[in-house]
Amino acid sequence: MEDTAATCTWAREGLSIQPVAVADLPTEFGDFKIAGYRSLNSPEEFVALYKGEMAPEVPTLVRIHSQCLTGDVFGSTKCDCGRQLHRTMEMIQEEGRGAIVYQQQEGRGIGILNKIRAYALQDEGADTVEANELLGLAVDSREYRQCAEILYDLGLCHVRVISNNPLKIKALEEAGLKIVERVSIQVDSQESAARYLRTKKEKMGHLLDFSTG
Repeated sequence: MEDTAATCTWAREGLSIQPVAVADLPTEFGDFKIAGYRSLNSPEEFVALYKGEMAPEVPTLVRIHSQCLTGDVFGSTKCDCGRQLHRTMEMIQEEGRGAIVYQQQEGRGIGILNKIRAYALQDEGADTVEANELLGLAVDSREYRQCAEILYDLGLCHVRVISNNPLKIKALEEAGLKIVERVSIQVDSQESAARYLRTKKEKMGHLLDFSTG
């Protein structure tokens, strides 16, 4: 039998994140626990939403969800972020076990103000990749190491990652998690999101078979 302890690479004293508090969080999708974390080497803060027993040997549904103020909070139809977050919560509720790490790296790491600037360029005809490049910014500057550490701190090692982004899967694996399965997530989207999704598929390699409606 595989040595579970050997598949995750961190010692607890080597983690670069610190748990702050845990509380109950009843939601319209089900009852969850919410945990706050802070980075020990940057000002970044994280939130983990989880449900059920976190056991290292049990392949568990997880998602790293990058903050999207426009989609998650305001219900923007220019992207599918909010719908993906809510669908993930439904999937975890149905499974009875799982975790979401909510990463405060808005706009693939450029921040909310630059994201609005990028939106303005998109209104003028640029796609999401071109807009970042026109601003002199990286197309995707997110880091996932501390997100993986949070999953480990919750007690996970073998994970089933809910994501369409192969680079995210690779990053989590390189960070030391044992990726058992990639779980595709497809949600209905509006026509206004069609170009955004097509760009993610064609220019960023996301594994999408999208439709709008």
